[in-house]
Amino acid sequence: MIKKKKGHVLTGTLSKHRKGFGFVTCEEIEQDIFIAPDSLGTAMDGDVVEIDLIPEYLWRNSPEAIITKVVSRKTAEVVGTFQKSKKFGFVIPESRKYREDIFVRKKDFSGAQRGDKVVVQITRYPDRYNSAEGKITEIISRAGQPGGDIKAIARSYGMRETFPSRASAEAKAVRKQGITADDLKGRKDLRDKTIFTIDGADSKDFDDAVSIEILENGNYLLGVHIADVAHYVKEAGPLDKEALKRGTSVYLIDQVIPMLPKALSNDICSLNPGKDRLTLSVDMEVSAEGEVVAHEIYESVIKSSERLVYDDISDLLENDDIEMATKYAHIKEELYAMNKLALRLRKNREARGSLDFDLDEAHITLDDQGFPIGIGVASRRSANKLIEEFMLLANETVAEHFFWLDCPFIYRVHEKPATDKIEQLRTFLRTMGIVLRGNADSIHPKAISSVLEEVRDKPTENVVNSVTLRSMQKAFYATACEGHFGLSLKYYSHFTSPIRRYPDLMIHRIIKAWLHGEDILKLTKRYKKKVQEAAELSSAAERQAVEAEREVEKLKKAEYMSYHVGNVFDGIISGVTGFGIYVQLENTVEGLIRIDELSDDYYDHIKEKYALVGRRTGNTYKLGDDIAVLVNSVDIERREINFLPADSLLY
Repeated sequence: MIKKKKGHVLTGTLSKHRKGFGFVTCEEIEQDIFIAPDSLGTAMDGDVVEIDLIPEYLWRNSPEAIITKVVSRKTAEVVGTFQKSKKFGFVIPESRKYREDIFVRKKDFSGAQRGDKVVVQITRYPDRYNSAEGKITEIISRAGQPGGDIKAIARSYGMRETFPSRASAEAKAVRKQGITADDLKGRKDLRDKTIFTIDGADSKDFDDAVSIEILENGNYLLGVHIADVAHYVKEAGPLDKEALKRGTSVYLIDQVIPMLPKALSNDICSLNPGKDRLTLSVDMEVSAEGEVVAHEIYESVIKSSERLVYDDISDLLENDDIEMATKYAHIKEELYAMNKLALRLRKNREARGSLDFDLDEAHITLDDQGFPIGIGVASRRSANKLIEEFMLLANETVAEHFFWLDCPFIYRVHEKPATDKIEQLRTFLRTMGIVLRGNADSIHPKAISSVLEEVRDKPTENVVNSVTLRSMQKAFYATACEGHFGLSLKYYSHFTSPIRRYPDLMIHRIIKAWLHGEDILKLTKRYKKKVQEAAELSSAAERQAVEAEREVEKLKKAEYMSYHVGNVFDGIISGVTGFGIYVQLENTVEGLIRIDELSDDYYDHIKEKYALVGRRTGNTYKLGDDIAVLVNSVDIERREINFLPADSLLY
């Protein structure tokens, strides 16, 4: 029970939901406090507010309150679409957390035209009688300009493609200087070795390369060579401060909001073929059984011999494609050896219980105008998995090495699932005829991985994977090595992508300082606070990036399905709620059949069975069931797709 002392004011931060309600987080109360739409007052998302708890007997399922005062405002600007009349205009917010339009006087149009995507600076916050008012400070894109909608979403999350002038100048200066003789001092020269990159066909930045040798004892010498970004991004300089602020690169279908300027990410730091490049290498001697028996971490210089593409190499490894075998005859043996090792590593991961959520991910194709012309399932083939295994092994090796040195570091942590989440998962799996073994409070990854294996290649695989994934905790960055549940590893870090992730860049600095002889005491003094700050900021940046990526994907999926209203598709029930049924199509698009559209019966939501059941007919809609649906309507602005059961058209 939550008790509030008389005269004690509760203060917290408001997080608004797109459906109009919100939650306030307070230090005094562990649970988030629900705020109904009519109890929000004039508060906006992110505001610090004072609240008054309503009596407990009026609660629905959790604490509820009324906002009584806005203590401080967070929102200084809003991104949206400009609409205007002769004497005034208003901005319709892009973010669905801001439901209220921003009023703009004619003198504050700043050249904006109807339909433009703009940034409006708030000059007066809403009160009881007036809506918020602002002036336009930036035109993101003109009406109808290709890619403007994605740019607006990115900008609504505070993401900018362009860099501050000082950071850009530093990047250009670094690129212009290139690699000097001094840069090579103390580095191991690997330029005569067969080293190559394997990436997607559209990739522009290459931050990892690989090599392999078969040793006389039969073991593999696997080399993972990572761009030495820390050599170029000087600590506490303009580039470093901007990279820390961004935390990660963000990939929005055909647009990228990079962590570092292209002068670095696509040029001097990118491991382009035929170019001398500075790297940080990890050589791992791996036995035929897939165990790392020795390793070495060192600074190096490489010259990538090939820029390989996932699909091409997958064709070779999977099908012995004659064209690819001929084209890559000079490195074919290395590729086959790598694949053999990767399969062994994968088998070992599976044996220890590492979770592989082989979820269907969307691959959205846009035309030159930014319109979606195709949605399919992104491929994850042999070459993709090969690189994935090698990067996992390098990340684990580096994490364990520096854990035992007991120096400041950033680890990738994934905690075990909450007990109640596992119990809910167990109940769901039981409805699918699947048994989840083990105790909920001490579940082992292997118990969950056996479930994933049981449904592999079955029609229900994607649904079971999705529900199981939702029961997991979210991974984050931390300074304590607390293990990775999903990978079933005690030691894990992110080391292999310093071009696009700040934690990787930070631990590269620590590794280089250690390689140059800096003792642990000095490392601790220098980096203890910095790794904590980087871990916290990077975790927050990652969450925001995921949210923005999902928002763009939802927008383009809704836009694509708007061309298919009236069409029928096959799908699978991916969610069941009290207000309707979520259905996922084969192309990964998800939509909702609202319960009030099921006109053939009155349906009850049987929560423990993940089903809607008709009272009169007994007709059942259950999670995992196949279903044909008709696209009934699409609301692009709200990113909502509404379906009807196709068989309802027969009545």
